[in-house]
Amino acid sequence: MSTPLDRMADFDLDEAQREVRETVREFAEKELLPHVEQHEREARYPIELIAKLPALGLLGPLIPERWGGSFSDVLTYGVICEELARVDWVIASVVSVANSLVGSAIVAHGDDAQKDRWLPRIAAGEVLCSACLTEPGGGTDLANMQTTATRVDGGWRLDGTKVFISHAAHAGLFFVVASIDREQKQGGVTAFLVDPVHTDGIEIGEFPMRTLQRDNLAEVHFAGAVVPDDAVLGEPGRGFPVLGSSLDMGRFSIAARCVGQAQRCIDLALPYARERRAFGQAIGEFQLIQQKLSDMTCRTQAARALVYQLGRMKDAGVARASMEASMAKLMASRAAVDNALDAIQIHGGYGLSAEYEVGRLLLEAKALEFTEGTSELHTKLIAEYMLGTRRQ
Repeated sequence: MSTPLDRMADFDLDEAQREVRETVREFAEKELLPHVEQHEREARYPIELIAKLPALGLLGPLIPERWGGSFSDVLTYGVICEELARVDWVIASVVSVANSLVGSAIVAHGDDAQKDRWLPRIAAGEVLCSACLTEPGGGTDLANMQTTATRVDGGWRLDGTKVFISHAAHAGLFFVVASIDREQKQGGVTAFLVDPVHTDGIEIGEFPMRTLQRDNLAEVHFAGAVVPDDAVLGEPGRGFPVLGSSLDMGRFSIAARCVGQAQRCIDLALPYARERRAFGQAIGEFQLIQQKLSDMTCRTQAARALVYQLGRMKDAGVARASMEASMAKLMASRAAVDNALDAIQIHGGYGLSAEYEVGRLLLEAKALEFTEGTSELHTKLIAEYMLGTRRQ
């Protein structure tokens, strides 16, 4: 049944983009949704579900067709991330990491050999990607990373630890950042494409979490892991520009995923408000419940509008839209968290029971609020752009 929110979500999308939304939504609800809760309880990584993505072109929407991708416009890619995240955070993360960060970085900064080696395998699902960025001493502050890359004959030796790393135990490609000179701060940061299967000196350990059990988040240790010269993406000491070119897209995909989760909270809260009865009437007839549903709807559509605006800016060829990316990420992650809180409140005690998924959605939304920069960071960045103390 069509709803007013469906109309708002599809407004100004062309027919092809609407078809993509319908296709991905049908796939997610049919193939992914029946397994999410069980996988979470069993802490089971959804490898067999990920294997279904390449057939629909979902692992390469930002990879050019030359390398086997299903290259589409950025807005369509955002719709894909939104619809996957509406059902499964982990599956959406697989697509996001492979495209917004790793795939896009290789397309923009890789040499022909790196593109030919990695991009077809990413698009075909032959290798999953993992981004080894965050460290125990800090996540957002990449300029002060502790992981080092030391010159050795024929390559580089990596030493250090990364934490909160998604997909690490199942990945065939690590996107790793390390410093070749820590005194140079961001001037020493270097990006590497690392084959974890055929590189000694890499240890992947469990990183226990209270949520996202099915993601199998890991702690990755590099202890004398030697990689060849051709593992450097871009140039030594020029890793920050590699990261910078991917920041807008990374924040775009995270924001789109947050919109999907905010939408899922509405999808769950609306029927519950219609069916649950108290004091002789459906709880949806109480004004305070109506207030929550109204707030959830408004904040979701406002966030979606910012995300779609950013997608259209990138499609129009805007090289850097950093302030708009911060705005979209900030507002969408807030919408996801606030919607989850409201959905739990509407469900009452059932909102925290294992029978309903809204409690899980809150923890996952909170994780997204930290990802690709905290809310505090983006608030600061937006203010600095507006004041003119920071340039796009």
